[in-house]
Amino acid sequence: MLVFEIVFTGLLMGIFYALMALGLTLIFGILKIVNFAHGELFMLGAYAYAVLVLRAGMAAVPALLSAVLLGALAGVVVERLLLRPLYTGQVGAGPLRDEYAIIVTFGLSLFLINLVHQLMGPYPLKGPDLTATSRIEVFGMFVSPHRLLASALGALTLGAVIWIIRGTVWGKRVQAVAQNRFGAAIVGIDHTRVSTLVLAMSGGIVALSGALLAPLFHAYPDVGAFPAVKSFVVVVLGGMGSIAGSIVGGLLLGVLENFGAIYLSYEYRDTFGFVILMLVLLLRPHGLFGERTREV
Repeated sequence: MLVFEIVFTGLLMGIFYALMALGLTLIFGILKIVNFAHGELFMLGAYAYAVLVLRAGMAAVPALLSAVLLGALAGVVVERLLLRPLYTGQVGAGPLRDEYAIIVTFGLSLFLINLVHQLMGPYPLKGPDLTATSRIEVFGMFVSPHRLLASALGALTLGAVIWIIRGTVWGKRVQAVAQNRFGAAIVGIDHTRVSTLVLAMSGGIVALSGALLAPLFHAYPDVGAFPAVKSFVVVVLGGMGSIAGSIVGGLLLGVLENFGAIYLSYEYRDTFGFVILMLVLLLRPHGLFGERTREV
């Protein structure tokens, strides 16, 4: 029974990890860069949900949707103002391109943290739960209703993204651009619009995860450090650019952290992810579902 409880609660947290990492994976799959401002979009989603409910009096569901829209809008703005030079020839290729991506996203991260610190202050803001019920019993275990409902919404979001990528025309275009941007342009795919769509999806997804976790981790300027670290661990574990890898990696990380917290030490729970990261880099650098590059 204890093992089942550990796995179940680990999977609930793993869904959040997968949701955090999915946005990072989408950006890497299209632009082949790591977005160091990923955690700050999580922070914007957490603040949007908490402020709209607590200070604007908005209901929880409209506040969640508003947080998603804000994250998507932020993703579009970042793509058009900062990341578009990466694939329009304004930056160049090779090391110069990578350096630009690191500097501009890291600078955006610092800017957003300090901006929110000045506007909202350093004090945590706890977002309200989605339900008023304190505890419910599931399979003989007492679980937070908010965490259960938020995990369900996260799982539905993961399923929706998979369906969009695998089963729609725009999803096929995203796959084509991810495999080879130049080859996709030759066959008539507008890679600029695809990049905008992906950045919007990424921003919306990570803002949703921030809003769903606002009651658990609260909203404060540095809250993005937590999802950023977890996202990097999950992406490396699952394989850079792999959507399936992000989902499996997130679930696996959640379960392994739970086992470590119970059988080793709860105080060092967050360090287990780094141990897993080092082992993966040593034994399987491409991750569990690492993608092979293709040329056209």
